[in-house]
Amino acid sequence: MLDFAVYELKYDLTEFFDLFIASGVAKRFGQGDCNILAGMSGIELAYLVLENTVAAYERVSPRCSAERSPEYWTGWALAYYQWYIGISFADIISLVPVADIRDLYWPYHEMDIRQFADRMNELCLQQKRETNLKRLRLSSGLTQKELAAKSGISVRTIQQFEQRQKNINNAQVNKLLPLSRVLYCEIEELLEPAGFIAAACKQPDSISL
Repeated sequence: MLDFAVYELKYDLTEFFDLFIASGVAKRFGQGDCNILAGMSGIELAYLVLENTVAAYERVSPRCSAERSPEYWTGWALAYYQWYIGISFADIISLVPVADIRDLYWPYHEMDIRQFADRMNELCLQQKRETNLKRLRLSSGLTQKELAAKSGISVRTIQQFEQRQKNINNAQVNKLLPLSRVLYCEIEELLEPAGFIAAACKQPDSISL
C-alpha cells in the first residue's frame, strides 16, 4: 500500500500515512479485520484510504516491480510491529514518525524483524517516559501519596509501577482494581504494551520518575 501510494499515486509518505489513520482503515487493520488483512491487496487498500478521506483522486494503472522499496519494507515492518506491540498505528506514529521508521530501512531491512522491533521499542520508550499509571494519576490531580491513601496500595508499590521497577502487567487484580476505581479507568488502561516493558527491563537507567 505504501509503495503504491508513494511511487504510483505520488503521495508524500507522511501525508499518505496520515490519511491512512484518518480514514479508519488503520484502525480496522490494527484490529485484525479479515476483510482488510486477507481480502484486499495493497493497491485496493490505498484506494480505500482515498475513498474515505479525499474528495477526488485519479486511478492509475499499477506497475508490478520486482524490487522492494524502503516504503514497501516500512509497511511490512510496521504491520509486524503493530501486531507485536499491541497499540494502534496512530499511537506508534505519535512516538516515532513514519518517515523516521522508513529511515531505519538501512540497515534493518537486512536484519531479523525482531531486531527492528527492539529498536522501535527503544525509540518509543525515549518518547514515552510516563507509564499509563502515572499519566492517569497526574490527569486526576493526585500525588502518589494521595493515590496510595485512596486506593490502599502502598506508595512504594505505586512508585515501583511508575518507574517500571515492577511489571504492572503481572500485578494481581487486588492491586489493580483499587487503582482503577480511584482513577476512574478500566484495569486494561493501567497496563503497558508488553514490548515497552521488555525494553524498559533492558534499560533500567533510562526510565526516571
